[in-house]
Amino acid sequence: MGIVNLTDDSFYAGSRVLSADGKFVPETFLDRVRSMVADGAAIIDLGACSTRPGSDSVDEETEWKRLEPALRLLSDKRGSRSVDGSSPDDSKGGNKNFAVSIDTFRPEIVQKAYDVFGPFIVNDISGGSDEMLSLVGRLGLTYIATHSRGDSKTMQSLTDYDDVTSALKDFFAEFSQRAVLFGISDWILDPGYGFAKTVEQNWQLLRELPQLAIFGKQLLVGVSRKSMIWKPLGITPSEALPGTQVAHLAALQGGANILRVHDVAEARHTVILWRLLNGQL
Repeated sequence: MGIVNLTDDSFYAGSRVLSADGKFVPETFLDRVRSMVADGAAIIDLGACSTRPGSDSVDEETEWKRLEPALRLLSDKRGSRSVDGSSPDDSKGGNKNFAVSIDTFRPEIVQKAYDVFGPFIVNDISGGSDEMLSLVGRLGLTYIATHSRGDSKTMQSLTDYDDVTSALKDFFAEFSQRAVLFGISDWILDPGYGFAKTVEQNWQLLRELPQLAIFGKQLLVGVSRKSMIWKPLGITPSEALPGTQVAHLAALQGGANILRVHDVAEARHTVILWRLLNGQL
């Protein structure tokens, strides 16, 4: 899953596709999507409202203003030609298909996006309000359920777990029941690395990721360039690519099915080498 941030304040500047004055630049956006698809991304994750802990959330109007043109561009590219300009019968690789996910916690954005784009994956870091889950169930969308506590301003302080992995098991056991209630059968489990967890708790969750397989869902791991990697090393997010691949290898060993990443080519290399290590190629 390749990250495309339609924001001006996401923690890793390399993932942003807005201009310096905050305007959407179509070619910059398409270039990033084309590059990620060519590098092997199976999912493109669009985020128009920063959800990093401590960030200032933009209003719904601003989020939609950023997201709508990107969705319309991708919608226009679907059909007879792909995002990279190839047609289905091109001899060099043919049509490159990929799914789209939208990183939002607002049901209103989900409805508007569906009206413009059709089905997509809802990537909701809020834990899932009743309104959101009701809408997702009604539209029949795939949903990424993320563990989080509090809001983006306070969740960093809510780290007082007796045991973080046990807390996540309880959270997703309850979510499983809510998903059934709202008619959601297709959901993906995201432990929510970096949300309301200390560095040590994030690494514990990575070590104990196999325990979350009990829910029988795909496991999504989003640790790319996060503080759990760069803080212990005393570096910055821009220097955290090697450390990110170490974490990705640990995630794959723990059963991760989806890696949410800023650097698609490097993540794909890690996947290939992990498969070789395990005799899967």
